[in-house]
Amino acid sequence: MADDAGGGTASGSSSIVSLCGGGSDISGRLGSMDSVESRWVFQDDDDDSVIDDDEDGLQHRRTGLDSEDDEDEDDNAEQCLIRTGPRIDSFDVEALEIPSAQRSDYEDFSVSRKIILAFQTLGVVFGDVGTSPLYAFDVVFTKASISGEDDVLGALSLVLYTLILLPLVKYVLVVLWANDDGEGGTFALYSLICRHAKVSLLPNQLPSDARISSFRLKVPSPELERSLKIKERLEASLTLKKLLLILVLAGTSMVIADGVVTPAMSVMSAVGGLKVGVAAIEQDQVVMISVAFLVILFSVQKFGTSKVGLAVGPALFVWFCSLAGIGIYNLVKYDSCVLRAFNPVHIYYFFKRDAAKAWRALGGCVLCATGSEAMFADLCYFSVRSIQLTFVFLVLPCLLLGYLGQAAYLMQNHTDILAEQAFFSSVPSGVFWPIFLIANVAALIACRAVTTATFSCIKQSTALGCFPRLKIIHTSRKFMGQIYIPVINWFLLVVCILFICSIQSITEMGNAYGIAELGVMMMTTILVTIVMLLIWQINIFVVLSFLTIFLGIELTFFSSVLWGVGDGSWIILVFAGSMFLIMYIWNYGSKLKYETEVKQKLSMDLMWELGSNLGTIRAPGIGLLYNELVKGIPAIFGHFLTTLPAIHSMIIFVCIKYVPVPVVTQNERFLFRRVCPKNYHIFRCIARYGYKDVRKENHQAFEQLLIESLEKFIRREAQERSLESDGDDDMETEDDDYSNNKTRVLVAPNGSVYSLGMPLLAEFQETCNNKNRGSIEASTYCSSPEVFSKSKSSTDPFDPEQSLDRELSFIRKAKESGVVYLLGHGDIRARKDSWFIKKLVINYFYAFLRKNCRRGIANLSVPHSNLMQVGMTYMV
Repeated sequence: MADDAGGGTASGSSSIVSLCGGGSDISGRLGSMDSVESRWVFQDDDDDSVIDDDEDGLQHRRTGLDSEDDEDEDDNAEQCLIRTGPRIDSFDVEALEIPSAQRSDYEDFSVSRKIILAFQTLGVVFGDVGTSPLYAFDVVFTKASISGEDDVLGALSLVLYTLILLPLVKYVLVVLWANDDGEGGTFALYSLICRHAKVSLLPNQLPSDARISSFRLKVPSPELERSLKIKERLEASLTLKKLLLILVLAGTSMVIADGVVTPAMSVMSAVGGLKVGVAAIEQDQVVMISVAFLVILFSVQKFGTSKVGLAVGPALFVWFCSLAGIGIYNLVKYDSCVLRAFNPVHIYYFFKRDAAKAWRALGGCVLCATGSEAMFADLCYFSVRSIQLTFVFLVLPCLLLGYLGQAAYLMQNHTDILAEQAFFSSVPSGVFWPIFLIANVAALIACRAVTTATFSCIKQSTALGCFPRLKIIHTSRKFMGQIYIPVINWFLLVVCILFICSIQSITEMGNAYGIAELGVMMMTTILVTIVMLLIWQINIFVVLSFLTIFLGIELTFFSSVLWGVGDGSWIILVFAGSMFLIMYIWNYGSKLKYETEVKQKLSMDLMWELGSNLGTIRAPGIGLLYNELVKGIPAIFGHFLTTLPAIHSMIIFVCIKYVPVPVVTQNERFLFRRVCPKNYHIFRCIARYGYKDVRKENHQAFEQLLIESLEKFIRREAQERSLESDGDDDMETEDDDYSNNKTRVLVAPNGSVYSLGMPLLAEFQETCNNKNRGSIEASTYCSSPEVFSKSKSSTDPFDPEQSLDRELSFIRKAKESGVVYLLGHGDIRARKDSWFIKKLVINYFYAFLRKNCRRGIANLSVPHSNLMQVGMTYMV
C-alpha cells in the first residue's frame, strides 16, 4: 500500500515493518522463513563433500515455484541429514557481492575534527546530566529536611554512589556497548534482540535479511546451550514476544515523557536562581520567564544537532569548569571533611538514624543520574569511545566536585539557605550573575539533549512499525542520524508548558522526573540482560549480578518516587500511559491489517486462469503497486484488475520493508523475484531500509534505482541459467541418487558457505510439465529455469542471449512509456460480531491515527498525474 510504503526521514513516514505485530494463525504457514541459521544436507560417505538435498526447495520446483502453504509439510520430512551453512535465499543473489557496510560515520577524523566532535558531544549528550546539580540537593532536602551535619554527609554519600553506579558503571561502562551498530536507545536494543532471535510478531522476515552486510548475525554456538535454549524459548513463546514488545513500548513512552519533564525541570531550576539574586522575584514570574525560554528553545530545535551542538558545546564546557571551580572554592572555604562521604558507611548511618526520611531522600538522589538514558539514546550522534572518555575525564570529575562543594556549603549553612535553591545559595556572590547566565544556557542545552534523544527514539519506533508515521527532517548532510520531527517538537512544547503551569513546585517536578527516568532505566536493564544472555553469551553469574544489582537499585528508587505520585507527578504517568496506548494501538492495528492481507492474497491458480493478459488489456508502461506483503499477490491487485479498464504491460509489486538493522547500503537496497511466467512481466521488488536510513530520493531517482536493479537481476538470472545449462552434460552421466552428485559451493562475503547441490535447470525441465502449480512466485534460482524451459519447448525460438536482450528492451520501452504508482488505500474495520473494545480500538482510535499520520508515498513527491489510487476495506 502506498500508505505503508514510505520511508523515513525527509518526509518522516515509515512502513509497517517486520518487527512489530503478527499473529499465531499465520505464523505456521510462513514458518519456514524462520530457518535462517542453517540448512540440512546429505553427507557423502565416500568423501567430505556435502550434497545439497533441500527437500523444501525441490518440492517447490516440482510443484511449479514457491509454495508457501506446503512449507511446514516439507520441513517435517524425515531425512538423514547434517547441518551446514545457511541456505541460499531466492532474494539474495545481488547481496552476495556487497562489500561490508560502513560501521561508523566518525572514523578516520582529523585531530581538529575530533576536537569539534568532542564539543558537540558535550552540547548534545551531557547537557541533561550536567545540570543535575541545579536541583538534586533541592529535592533531596525538601523531601528529607536537614537535622544536622550527619544528614548532609549521608545524603551526599547517596548522591555520590548513585552517580558512580548508574551513569558510570551501568551506562558508560556496560550499556553503551549494547548498541546496535552505533545506534542506542530502547528500540535499538529491541532491534538487536530481533536480529538474533525471531521475536518479531509479523512473519515477514526473509532469510536474505540476515545477509545484509550490516546485519552481522552471530548465531549462538552449540557449546553455549544456555544461549540456544533462551533463543528457542523466545522464538516459541508468543507470550514472551508480546511481553518483550510491551517492555519496549513502556520504555519508549517513558523516554517521550522524559522529553516533557526535563525541559520543565531544568529551566525552572535555572530561572529560579533569580529568587536568590533578586528578592522581589515571585514564583509566578519565574514560571513566565521559564515559558518564554522554552518557546525559544523549541523554536531553534529545527536548526539541527550539528549547528546547535557546536554552538552550545563550548558553553557547556564553561559550565562544567564552573561547577568544578565553585566546588573547589566551597571545599577550601567551608568544610573539606565532606570528602568522608566517599565512605559508604555514611549511607548506613543515614538510614539507621531515620529510615523513613532516608527512603524519601532517595527520590531526590536519583535526580543526579538523570540524563543517563539520554547518553545512550544520543549514541547515534557520536561514538561510544568519545562519550566514555568525555564522561570519565571531564563530566564525572566536575559533577563530583560540584556536589562536594554544595555539601561543604550546607555543612555550615543548612539553616540559612533559601528553600529549593541550594546550588545558587552556594555560589560566591562575586560571580553569581555570570554563573546564573551560564546555568540558564546549560539548562537549555539539557533540554536539547533529551529532545534529540526523543526524536531518535521516535524515529526508530516509527521505522519498526510501533508509532504513526510523521514528517522527519534530516538536519545534517554528513551524519544521517541527526533528525528533527516538527510535530513532536511542538507537541512537546505544548505539553511542557502545561506541565509547568500545572506543577510549579520543584519537588513535585523532581518526583515526576524520577518516575520517567527510572521507568526507562528499568526497561533498559531488562533488555540489556537479554542481550547479555542471548548475544554476548557471558558468564551467568555476571549477568545475574548485573540484573540483581541495578534492577534492585532502580526498584528501590522507584518505590520512593512512586510514594509521592499523588502530589501532582501522576500527570507524567498519565502522559506516558497515553503515549503507550498510541504505540500499542498502532502496532495492534498494523498487525491485524497485515494478517488480513496475508489471508486474502490472490491465489496463483487464478493468475494462471487469467492468462498473461490478466483478463484485461495490457497498456504500455510500468505500474508500481505498493503493498506490504513479502510473498504472495496482494488482494488489492485484484481490486485494480476489476476497477481499471486496462493494466500496465509490466507490473512490479513494491514492498518497502524495514529490517532490524540501522543502515542498509544502497547496493543492497532492492531484491527481486519474478512472479508468474515470463510472459506475464510481473515482478516483486523488496526495497529494504534500516530504521536509521533516510528515504531522501525523489520519485525519479527511486524509479531509476529500481529499474537499474531490475536489469541487474535479469542479467544475473540469465547468467545463472547459463551456468546451470553448462552443467547438464555432466549431470546426465551421474546416478540419479542425490548422494552421488557433487556439491557446487558458493561463498558469500560474510564467510557463509552455500551448497547449491544439483544443477537446477534439469530439475526445472522436469518441473515445467507439472500441473500442480501451487504458489507461483519464483525465486532467483527457481523461477527463470522453469519458465524458460516451458517457453523454450513451445514458443521461444531464441537462444538465451537473444531472450535476455529482448526482455531488457521490453523493460526500457515500458520505462519510456511512463511509470505509474498504483496506490491501494487499505483500511480495516472490526467485524460486527467483534467485542466492543476491539470495535472501539480499530474503528475509532486506529482509524483516527491512520487518517492523520503521514502518507507513505508523500516523501517521493510523485506528481498527481502519475498516481492511481483505489480504496479497499478489510474486515478483521
